[in-house]
Amino acid sequence: MKFNAIKFVFLSNQLINMEKIEHIGIAVKSIVEANKIYEALLGSAPYKSEKVESEGVETSFFRCGESKIELLEASNPESPIAKFIEKNGEGIHHIAFAVSDILSEMERLKNEGFILLNEEPKKGADNKLVAFLHPKSANGVLVELCQEIENN
Repeated sequence: MKFNAIKFVFLSNQLINMEKIEHIGIAVKSIVEANKIYEALLGSAPYKSEKVESEGVETSFFRCGESKIELLEASNPESPIAKFIEKNGEGIHHIAFAVSDILSEMERLKNEGFILLNEEPKKGADNKLVAFLHPKSANGVLVELCQEIENN
């Protein structure tokens, strides 16, 4: 972990460790077709594709400066992405923030009144621990917290 790159902010005497927008998640019906669109848009191929069984999704990641775009296709009809597309169609699904300490950030946000969708972080795509905030507590936006999993 690069401590010299972390910027800490104090608010209400609490440490905030949101570092940057890590990625924007976009729900798509076909990852193959969406990859073509984003390759043309961003001028490069995805740097990583991955299946996340626990979430029922296939993912592709594109770099865009320091941030990323994550395309998400449902791998089964019961996945959150399948339900999202059924209700809303394709489009922005979530915004993810990189955090240095996901457990403390989850506790801070819970204390601030946010509704957590996860009591504990879980393994997500792109070598991350992830946790989500309910959209009802964030102006209708699904918020994801991401912490890099350190490989020892």
